[in-house]
Amino acid sequence: MNYNPDVLSCLANLSNDEVFTPPQLANQMLDMLPQELFQSPDTRFLDPCTKSGVFLREIAKRLIAGLADKIPDQQERINHIMHHQLYGIAITRLTSMMSRRSLYCSKDASGKYSISQFDNEDGNVRYRDIRHSWVQGKCRYCGASQEVYDRGSDLESHAYEFIHTDNPNTLYKNMTFDVIIGNPPYQLGDGGNAASAMPLYHLFVEQSKRLHPKYLLMIIPARWYAGGRGLETFRETMLKDKRIKHLTDYADSSECFPGVNIAGGVCYFLWDCNYNGNCEVRNITKGNEFTIERSLSEYHVFVRSNFAIKLIRKIQEKDFKSLSSIVYSSNPFGFRTYVRGESMEFPGATKLITSEGIGYVKRHDITKCQEAIDKYNVILTRAMSGGNKPGSDGKYQIIPSTMRVMLPNEICAETYICIGAFETQEEGLNLHSYLSTMFARFLMLQAMTGIMINKDAFQFVPLQDFSKPWTDEELYKKYGLTDEEIQFIESMIRPME
Repeated sequence: MNYNPDVLSCLANLSNDEVFTPPQLANQMLDMLPQELFQSPDTRFLDPCTKSGVFLREIAKRLIAGLADKIPDQQERINHIMHHQLYGIAITRLTSMMSRRSLYCSKDASGKYSISQFDNEDGNVRYRDIRHSWVQGKCRYCGASQEVYDRGSDLESHAYEFIHTDNPNTLYKNMTFDVIIGNPPYQLGDGGNAASAMPLYHLFVEQSKRLHPKYLLMIIPARWYAGGRGLETFRETMLKDKRIKHLTDYADSSECFPGVNIAGGVCYFLWDCNYNGNCEVRNITKGNEFTIERSLSEYHVFVRSNFAIKLIRKIQEKDFKSLSSIVYSSNPFGFRTYVRGESMEFPGATKLITSEGIGYVKRHDITKCQEAIDKYNVILTRAMSGGNKPGSDGKYQIIPSTMRVMLPNEICAETYICIGAFETQEEGLNLHSYLSTMFARFLMLQAMTGIMINKDAFQFVPLQDFSKPWTDEELYKKYGLTDEEIQFIESMIRPME
């Protein structure tokens, strides 16, 4: 038997920012649409961020089959579909050629090898070399740094046409689209490390809604569940939007995109302009599926695990107060990560704990949280050790690289989260023991979709009496967890070493 693989399933991804969609995944998304859309010669589809052209190609296949009765002549049918039903906006010149090759079988839509002749090279898959619009050093559309992206014309600007316009209706002559579908660029580096890159995918979702489609399908990183940089408004809008009919969630991105690690996983959703109700949420973990209907806005962040929802509800039945009530906001004492303090101790100095070791600062230079300086606090690094992804055993670590009790007259830099302000060291040690339990770290996981720990990460963790230490067994008993619920927690969280 000869094996003839689909070339689009063999493409290597450009980066974790621009991930190619496997054909199988594209078809899973298309299966969520009403299939009668593919039987109408009037349905228009747009991919506003096409890379390989896989969505347009798979839609074309469905239309060619679905319109066979209405347009019997095959070439006439193909011409109609290509000219009047399928449209794309490429993210680079290279991906425009790839997309046309996938859709028209030729990178030149006017060439003799194109399966449908156009009078221009682009056909309906366009690419325009757009420049950023700089205002006070930032692009007013996407927030890109002028210092980083004000480049010559020979370098890629990453100014994506679809989101660099005030009126997307003009891109295709005021056309209306029944379905907008795509896998947008995920983020844009800002000159720092990947963790500080700016998200972009939400801009494609928001711009798509401005075109008022009947249906919107996109696959995007799941980091929006808990907000984060530039995503607070987007998160709130998405969680309150009753038109999101279906959401499929992959906590491990490699189950969706083989070989690709995207911190926090990925999801794809179906937005239906005529729907108003709860969302069908489907979790896929290690090939197993668990689906329920629920409101996306039940909590401040989106709890991705359907099973975890039941556990959180159960725990919150018992006079719940969140541990986040004693967690300080980021940068608790006002010293940024790069501050090191004096290397030598001096009279009246306060010890400053940084990622590089110990420094010393003057007390009057401490601008925030003076009431905590002479207390016992637990500190933990904001960046989670190993990232927010399961290990080879399928379990999450959810452990900061450093966790310790901070003594009176000690403070920390922005590198750390600070919790407590206790009167005794014993209370600090007991909080340390609590944060080491699988119970507490499982609940932290439910509010986290990136590698950074913040105050909101503790919102589902119940506050305890810290006059005593805590073990998992005591917590399981206190909240009446069943063997199944305990097994679920311990199947996801690795014990502290």
